[in-house]
Amino acid sequence: MNFIKTRISDLVIIEPNVFGDKRGYFLESYNQVSFEKNIGRTTFVQDNESKSSKGVLRGLHFQKPPFAQAKLVRCIEGEVLDVAVDLRKESETYGQHVSVVLSGENKRQLFVPRGFAHGFIVLGEFATFAYKVDNNYSPEHEDGIMWDDASLNINWQLEKEEILLSGKDKELTSFNEFETPFE
Repeated sequence: MNFIKTRISDLVIIEPNVFGDKRGYFLESYNQVSFEKNIGRTTFVQDNESKSSKGVLRGLHFQKPPFAQAKLVRCIEGEVLDVAVDLRKESETYGQHVSVVLSGENKRQLFVPRGFAHGFIVLGEFATFAYKVDNNYSPEHEDGIMWDDASLNINWQLEKEEILLSGKDKELTSFNEFETPFE
């Protein structure tokens, strides 16, 4: 596995070694020893999966402490633009984001530590998206930031008319009105 540091501390792109031939391919999507050596000790407690059609945007979501979550995300089929926004108030990169294309073809993954808002948009006809989390889901602690907040200036790569949101995601807080719970 290749662990690629991004411009934001602790946010890491992971490229697995893919072994393919005419029968298909094999890859190791997670290896605890390699992960701990390159990122640190993380105990994942739950695996999640979603399937979405083109233009579906899920995010920008996070859970507040004590139920904050680190995530290891990947796109199994299709293609997404994955985005993580730094919400750590004392961070030099507070309010900045990294975006990366994850796809069934490139097999890349992104490690999103606690203290980040996370979201993705489906760029192809559909996408199957999977992620591991290191803390249990708590509806009382879920929160988010508006996907199109001007101060974040995220290029989602699709026209606004093409974007499909849940009712909940249409009601999220703007970044400027947001009070970060991550010190």
